[in-house]
Amino acid sequence: MPKHTAKLAILFADICGSTKLYDQLGDQLARRLVASCIACMVAELAANQGTLIKTIGDEIMCTFPNAEQALCAASAMQCAVKKSTFEGGVALHIRIGFHYGEVICEESDVFGDTVNVAARVAGAARANQIMTTQSVVNALPLTLKNQTHQIMTAEFKGKDEQYLIYLVSWGKEDEDEQNTCFLHPPVHNNVPTANELALRYDNKQMIVNKSCNSIIFGRADDCDVMVQNSYVSRQHARFEHHFGKFVVVDQSTNGTFIRPNNGSVIRITREEMILQGKGFISLGVDNFDDPSKLIEFSLIANLKA
Repeated sequence: MPKHTAKLAILFADICGSTKLYDQLGDQLARRLVASCIACMVAELAANQGTLIKTIGDEIMCTFPNAEQALCAASAMQCAVKKSTFEGGVALHIRIGFHYGEVICEESDVFGDTVNVAARVAGAARANQIMTTQSVVNALPLTLKNQTHQIMTAEFKGKDEQYLIYLVSWGKEDEDEQNTCFLHPPVHNNVPTANELALRYDNKQMIVNKSCNSIIFGRADDCDVMVQNSYVSRQHARFEHHFGKFVVVDQSTNGTFIRPNNGSVIRITREEMILQGKGFISLGVDNFDDPSKLIEFSLIANLKA
């Protein structure tokens, strides 16, 4: 078919933590698990007129005639993977992102800005999440629009415009996963917007910003900040700059406890939370009595005109 343009929904779905699978389970079993999970996702395409464009390692790229079919397929993929019993009883998780717009179609592949945005939206999603954009939401029927929740404003590298990013609720199965203290209203103009996150621990101060966009705390010697505490996991928590927001991502067994100034303690376990204002964080245990064992956080803001 000759090169032409079309308006399509572009969807990326990938398997979370596949590198860890290879490290922990070995190449052969990990490859079989990845192949099984990809087959599970691809099986949901036909019912929604989806087309598999390519498989890239542990990720698939698909197209759909419209936004509604892409959302239905994304939800079906999440449900199918959630319910599947994989070899060895291993639980697998996927993340999905999709966008809707004009693309260039050539030789069974698609190109263009819509593809690039879809890939970046998928990169913003976490395990068990589906994320999408305003152009998708605008094209959805009301019943499906009610399944979307705006969570952030994204600034993509090399682009002047901002994108409103939405989280999609895909069924009862994801209720626990979506309860991540992540659903906050977007930042508007004339509101202080944080451009740096200052962290202080053990009389040392670290800064997370666009230049240094991730700092990991844990017991392992390869962490950016080592924390010698039996309650703390080897790679316990990650602080990162993510689409203009600053989040703490818990990767631990015992959880991470956040106490914002003038607020109550919030515990997160294997999930993430947007940090706002100032406060303290305790890794692995709900104990804020000893300041020397706490991480103090503070968002440094400037005022947008």
